[in-house]
Amino acid sequence: MTASLIPSPRPRFIGFVNWLGLGTLIAKEIERFLGVYTTTILAPVVTTLLYFTVFAFAFGGSLRSVGAVPFLAFLAPGLVMMSMAQNAFINTSSSLVISKIQGNIVDVLMPPLSSFELMAGYALGGLARGLVVGAVSVACLAFLAPMAVHSLFFILYHAIMGSMMLALVGIMGGLWSEKWDHLAAVQNFIVLPATFLSGTFYSINLLPQSWQFLCRLNPFFYMIDGFRFGFIGVADGNLLIGLLVMFEINLVLLWAAHSLIAGGYKLKA
Repeated sequence: MTASLIPSPRPRFIGFVNWLGLGTLIAKEIERFLGVYTTTILAPVVTTLLYFTVFAFAFGGSLRSVGAVPFLAFLAPGLVMMSMAQNAFINTSSSLVISKIQGNIVDVLMPPLSSFELMAGYALGGLARGLVVGAVSVACLAFLAPMAVHSLFFILYHAIMGSMMLALVGIMGGLWSEKWDHLAAVQNFIVLPATFLSGTFYSINLLPQSWQFLCRLNPFFYMIDGFRFGFIGVADGNLLIGLLVMFEINLVLLWAAHSLIAGGYKLKA
């Protein structure tokens, strides 16, 4: 075949969304944590089971109750949501920090991906890890505690919105962090305290009024309270307010994360 008969390559048209690029980034993020599943999936599940075992046996949880709800049934959903949130945060933040330290962040910045597509790719990868960890945790805890489904809507809504919230926080934490010490500071001084002080292990109705007020200012409380309601049918807070808070917080975080990426914050330096 002569050179004149060989068709010349045509430029690929990219529409409003670069679906091929976005899908590739999401697949990269998912394959990254699935490739080391013993660390990214099994380890968090084992940690969740250890928490449950300690509260069940060492602290006499099997003999206690929260109102009319057995304590172990109350505890299990909170532990699952806590693990989902923490792993969604770790996935996005560690991915960005590793890329920045190794210098291969340019491989993500060079393709024709918009700032929104970059944010969405990382966030959906973190969301996927959170949901996978949550599903495996529920499957394992179902052998140890009652995990009956009261409202599938509340379970899925808070699982998705909670994991997305922490994935977006992880993006901002990963952008801000220049080394692992910075990322550890974000996790240890922001994410972990907010998670532990959100009613994961206790009902906030047992706290003094001033502490209950502070808990209700914590968006992590609504994330865990709504997710728990999906299993046990009992909530400490207002469910409608919780739905709205999770939605609004995610909108604000979407805007904030997109603004940082669009401005090249600590990406293009």
